[in-house]
Amino acid sequence: MQKLITARIDALHQGLTQLVLDGGDLDQIAARVAEALDVGILVTSTDGRERAAAATAWHRTLLDEADLVDPTGRIRVERAKGSLALADGEVRSTAIAAGGTDLARLVSIRPAGVLDAADLQALERAATVAALLITREQAVQAVENKYRGDFLRDIFLGRAGPVEFVLEHAETFGWVLARPMVVLAAEIDPDETPVSSRVSRAWQERFSAAWSQVCRGRDPGIPSADFSSEVVTLLPAPLDADGEPDVPALRAAVSETVSAVAGDRGGGRRPFSVGISRVVTDLADLPAAYNQAGRAVRVGRRMNGGRSTTWFDDLGLHRLIALVTDEEELRAFAHDVLGELASDTEEAADLRATLQHLLDTNVNVAEAARLQFFHYNTMRYRVGKLERILGPFTSNPHLRLNVAVALQVLEVTG
Repeated sequence: MQKLITARIDALHQGLTQLVLDGGDLDQIAARVAEALDVGILVTSTDGRERAAAATAWHRTLLDEADLVDPTGRIRVERAKGSLALADGEVRSTAIAAGGTDLARLVSIRPAGVLDAADLQALERAATVAALLITREQAVQAVENKYRGDFLRDIFLGRAGPVEFVLEHAETFGWVLARPMVVLAAEIDPDETPVSSRVSRAWQERFSAAWSQVCRGRDPGIPSADFSSEVVTLLPAPLDADGEPDVPALRAAVSETVSAVAGDRGGGRRPFSVGISRVVTDLADLPAAYNQAGRAVRVGRRMNGGRSTTWFDDLGLHRLIALVTDEEELRAFAHDVLGELASDTEEAADLRATLQHLLDTNVNVAEAARLQFFHYNTMRYRVGKLERILGPFTSNPHLRLNVAVALQVLEVTG
């Protein structure tokens, strides 16, 4: 009996290996394993994004009923780590790894009964073969992604060539650029605990893959590229009945896309922030749009913290500041107006906070004192100190405007 089991496992392993050598893909591997073991099979990313499947509607229904699928379609592989009871059967998540690198998950669903030792051994063999295929695919994708990223970067730098060439070359990637769109820049929020460059790179690769997968699901013609520290995507803008960009529909589409990438934050997904440019209808406007998106994500994170989605057009005064390309001039303005308050010290930051509260309350000293939990006399002393540094900002509206703008410049430029 043991010999028969071993022979069956070896036959499956050899069949899968030959499948890979013959150019097979993950869907074919999933189908072969599902047939051999009489289970449903899903191959997902490490955070549960489906990459291939051989599963029936019944299998998927069982996963839904067990709350193993989040609203965006992500499989909650972290809950099925090892084995998890599923109705009268079980679901199991097997790691697909190679060279110490976690690559994917092999999720098996058996509606009735449990997977025995022979099944588990067969799944381990299948995971090994899948790792070979995924490693090969990743090597090819790395080259292709770099090529795509370099081309998109050249577009943003205005050096990709004539419009006709850009459109034609984009088509070879399956990209559609001849339509209204927005540039979306997404960055993983900084982690409080320092991590190695290897871990950081793994996060970025998973982040980029999530954006690519979600965008392909929405529209195969959406360009998306990994720029090492950010993912840049060109989302099409829906049009209204008059052929103009439908802003409410566009904002809804962006929100849906961001939510789909974020999922329910399970499976080791990292929080991220997003910046969105104005709508562009001409390729010549893409460089400016890319700068707008980058500015929006950085300012949005400073103003609202992590996990923010910020539109360039919603930046208010920050939008005008962002249009000044010479940051040194901006910093010089802030230092000229604020003097020692612009310095990077704890005392200066504390006084700037008091100053901002005064401006926010229209120089109502009593209200500003209440907001900062200061005694009224303490706040009066601080007002006097601020006026010695800045001048009579409480009585001079023009100076007060300059001070307010200078504080916002510091917010933008850091």
